[in-house]
Amino acid sequence: MARKHGSKNAGGVEAAAESEVESEVESEAEVEVARVNGPSRDWTDVHVERWLPVLPTLDPDIEGAVTRIKKLTVHLRRVREQSLVDFDLERPEFDTLHKLAGRGGRATPSELAADLDLAPASVTGRLDGLERRGLLRRTPSKADRRRVDVELTESGRSIWLGAMDVLGHEEYRLLGVLPKEERAQLSDMLRRIMVVAEEGGGAQWK
Repeated sequence: MARKHGSKNAGGVEAAAESEVESEVESEAEVEVARVNGPSRDWTDVHVERWLPVLPTLDPDIEGAVTRIKKLTVHLRRVREQSLVDFDLERPEFDTLHKLAGRGGRATPSELAADLDLAPASVTGRLDGLERRGLLRRTPSKADRRRVDVELTESGRSIWLGAMDVLGHEEYRLLGVLPKEERAQLSDMLRRIMVVAEEGGGAQWK
């Protein structure tokens, strides 16, 4: 939880509060209270109001922003997981198709291993399963016949795009409540935060 600079450690109370914030299980009673009080309020408003008396030095704006980011991340992760269920994909299978599509639909096994940060042997097992399902194929390289290229099939591209579209539609639905100018402002503000987070390798993305 975010408290004002220089405040004393709240000890076990703050630890318990942090545990609650990071939990993916929402309190149905609190959510209902937020709904009853109007559409402009959300679960986080109730959360912040409950903890302010316990932690008077809590910064409500920082706590609100961080909590909403966490809960939005959880929500989008659930949508993505459901999309994988709908398209009969395991997460490692989707990741492999995604990295392959990101290379234009063709890559070497070693390139995929590097992209996925996996040992070549681990990638081979994934490729075997996806090839059996007809989602990719392995063919001799046109540049070097001793090398094997991995290609995304039409079926593989279709399933990958289908799973991507489910999440993409939800992202557009949520951010669509903001006009274009505000979406640009939000993206810029998050960029400024991420620049700080990424300093010194604190947050790196593959």
